[in-house]
Amino acid sequence: MEQLTPWIGLVGLIGLAGLAGLKSPVTRSRPGAVVRVLGVLGLAGLSGIWVPGAGAMGAFGALGLWNHQSDRLALWGRLGWTGLLGVPFALAALL
Repeated sequence: MEQLTPWIGLVGLIGLAGLAGLKSPVTRSRPGAVVRVLGVLGLAGLSGIWVPGAGAMGAFGALGLWNHQSDRLALWGRLGWTGLLGVPFALAALL
């Protein structure tokens, strides 16, 4: 697990895809607004500065593209769930 820790943290870069929502926001009439709000959890990826591997939680930022009208951006939104990879590292640091 120690060898994978730096690589798992890089998963958080997926969260940068959430910035595409600034240029092309999701139409308000599309369902999934609650999940899109979870994109704020991408800020939890900043804990990767102090907790090795927890930076993967930054991938949650891509959830802001959840159910986007563009199929390509919607794919990035689904990849936001990879942020779950960083949760065990954050929990281990808390306990």
